Amino acid sequence: MKDLHKISLLIDAYGSLLTNKKLEYIKMHYFEDLSLSEIAKINNVTKNAIYDSIKITLLELENYEEKLKIIFKMKQRFKLYDLIKDDEVKKKLIQMDKV
Repeated sequence: MKDLHKISLLIDAYGSLLTNKKLEYIKMHYFEDLSLSEIAKINNVTKNAIYDSIKITLLELENYEEKLKIIFKMKQRFKLYDLIKDDEVKKKLIQMDKV
C-alpha cells in the first residue's frame, strides 16, 4: 500500500488536475477505506476497472510531482523556515505561503 501521507499531499497539490471519477475512486479507496470490490459495486463497474484507474491515477499524480515539484518545493521552504530564528518573521512567511 502506498504511503497515505504522500497520497494526501499529492491529492492536495494535484487533485484538481484529475477527473472527478479518478479523484472519487482514490478518495474512496484511501480515505474512506473501501475495498476495490466495494467501489466497483457502488459505481457499477468492474473491480479491475477500479484497480486500473487507481493505479494509473497514482502514476499521474507522481508524474505531476516529478515535473512540477510542488511538494518538494514546499518541503524545502519549510526546512528554510526552521532556520529562521525570529518567530514573527517565520509566522509572516508561513502565512504568505498559505495564500
